[in-house]
Amino acid sequence: MKKRITFIFTALILGVFMLIAFISCNERIDAGYEGILVKLYGSDKGVQDVSLVTGRVWYNPLTEDVYEFPTYVQTINYESFTVNAKDGSVFSVDPTLSFKVKDGHSPVIFKKYRKDIKEITETTLFNYIKDAFRIEFNKYTTDSIISNRERFEHSIQTNMGDLLNREGFSLEQMTSGIEYPESITQAINAKNAAVQQAMKVENELKIAQAEAKKLIVQAEAEARANELRKQSLNSLLIQQQFIEKWDGKTAIYGNSPAFFKSVN
Repeated sequence: MKKRITFIFTALILGVFMLIAFISCNERIDAGYEGILVKLYGSDKGVQDVSLVTGRVWYNPLTEDVYEFPTYVQTINYESFTVNAKDGSVFSVDPTLSFKVKDGHSPVIFKKYRKDIKEITETTLFNYIKDAFRIEFNKYTTDSIISNRERFEHSIQTNMGDLLNREGFSLEQMTSGIEYPESITQAINAKNAAVQQAMKVENELKIAQAEAKKLIVQAEAEARANELRKQSLNSLLIQQQFIEKWDGKTAIYGNSPAFFKSVN
């Protein structure tokens, strides 16, 4: 009976061990990922120690390991850093990078860097970005960057895209988030304010000129009307208008109009 209990206990332990081994010795590569099987020891290490795998992968955890590389587009917002222009001005750069691992290139990337995609993204690619901006900024002075911003940005994207392509990545989009030095920002704001003030003064002048022309036209019209009235009025016309409007009663104030001459 004692031997039987020992046998059952031993079998149970072996079963648990086999279950753990079964769980730990396989990995399923999900959709949107590429799997690479890496040999940690043995004669193949350093020669053909990395291979592309898909689906469920069985491996020996003592001598092999499996990494998953995402093949979907990833967007990383990196920490900002400062870069000097050709004339010494300090610019702040806050880059955002959207990229993906090119299909089938996961083994090549791992062979070169010996890191997973997270570590490569946070360190290697970030260093590439900083170098790309430093190289490009050294070609431009502050004024030329401001006046050639579109060409500057395009050059950065082109160089970064070529670099990532050589490393097994595909660049989807990159924004620089460049911020000008405080002194340049103040100068630009002052210039914009001056332009807006000049436009405001010009508009006010146009309005004043229009109002003056309007007053001149009104004054000329009024003067012309008064002149015509003056020319049309005479003593007989005034008496006629008075007669037409008189009600036949003696006026209360003033002298009554004389209709006939006195006869002596």
